[in-house]
Amino acid sequence: MSCQFIMPKQIFYGEGALEQAATAIAGCGSKALIVTDPVMAKLGNVKAVTAMLEQAGVGYAVFEGVTGEPTDKMVESGWAVWHREACDFLVAVGGGSPIDTMKAIGVVAVKGGSINDWYGREITGTLPPMVAIPTTSGTGSEATQFTIITNTGSDIKMLLKGRPLMPDIAVDDPRFTRTTPPAITAATGLDALCHAAEAYTSRKAQPMTDTLAVSAVKRIFRYLPVCYLAAVDTAEAAQPGNREEIPTAKSDGGEGAGLAAEARMQMSLAALEAGIAFNNASVTVIHGMSRPIGALFHVPHGVSNAMLLPACFAFVYQEAVDRFADLGRIIGVADGKDADLEAAGKFISACRKLCQDCHIPTPEEYGIDREVFLQKIPKMTEDALASGSPANTRKALCAEDIAAIYRSLL
Repeated sequence: MSCQFIMPKQIFYGEGALEQAATAIAGCGSKALIVTDPVMAKLGNVKAVTAMLEQAGVGYAVFEGVTGEPTDKMVESGWAVWHREACDFLVAVGGGSPIDTMKAIGVVAVKGGSINDWYGREITGTLPPMVAIPTTSGTGSEATQFTIITNTGSDIKMLLKGRPLMPDIAVDDPRFTRTTPPAITAATGLDALCHAAEAYTSRKAQPMTDTLAVSAVKRIFRYLPVCYLAAVDTAEAAQPGNREEIPTAKSDGGEGAGLAAEARMQMSLAALEAGIAFNNASVTVIHGMSRPIGALFHVPHGVSNAMLLPACFAFVYQEAVDRFADLGRIIGVADGKDADLEAAGKFISACRKLCQDCHIPTPEEYGIDREVFLQKIPKMTEDALASGSPANTRKALCAEDIAAIYRSLL
């Protein structure tokens, strides 16, 4: 059986990746629209990019209107800036939301109309050059042919697909991830775990995606706890009254700081690997069920994925027991003495523990009313199945199965 493998034209990763990519980015056009959010501007991440463009003699305009997970309204606002400023290429600086918004702006810039017009249709043709600079380690959007945009009129998170949505240049420089707060570190890291594990257990898995997915899973289990604890330490040290010298992963200036920096670099690479893997092997039941939770209850994508992770895998693993067993052995919670069923169970238990260690809430702990959640299960089930992602799961899933998993979260 033949396979195809799709990835960005150019990838720059590791310390100093932005500087290494400067010439390639400058070659994309004469004026960039930088798509970002207010936090990235405040932290100085946007300034690092604008300084690079200024040095290269490239003009730019900045759109800071990505104030949450991307919606059709944000895309419209971003397109208005693109049109007014006569830009000819796009640069996203931020997490998955700015990157997904950038892709959608590119579609509207060329195709016209509304991004909502593309729900259920494959995007084809040529889009403006796009550069993705992620500031979180998780979404993998810099290496995918997908974008997720909420249709505010119908409360649906639209999964839009097409090869033109693949960024031309991906820049994974871990320095941009060091300011990520604990909750986002956890949510995006667990999003990457879902990408990698779902890609490995998908019906569409292939040898090249397996290699990247396995590598990402190993890195995430080793380094996400380190990143999360370092982020917690940094957040606590920044609280009023905690300015004095306290023992944290970063404040000792020695081994702890070096370990935290190494962990951020490894998680940046893991997210990239996972993104490339699921771009080619697709995601499965977790992502299909996650999008309706996000659309209806405004739960961040990584959090809703993590809420579902243990329950979904526990429901489907026996139809792909060898694959889940592989993952258990790969991360070291199982070995060759364990039968596949036992090794697979140990992997799911490890996923559950990692979610607990990262303080992922249940829907009710997040603030979702139990009765409202139950009332929305029929719509969430319909939308999950309509997304197509559950069909990639090796266990055949029907509406009753999806609804049962939703109920198990409560």
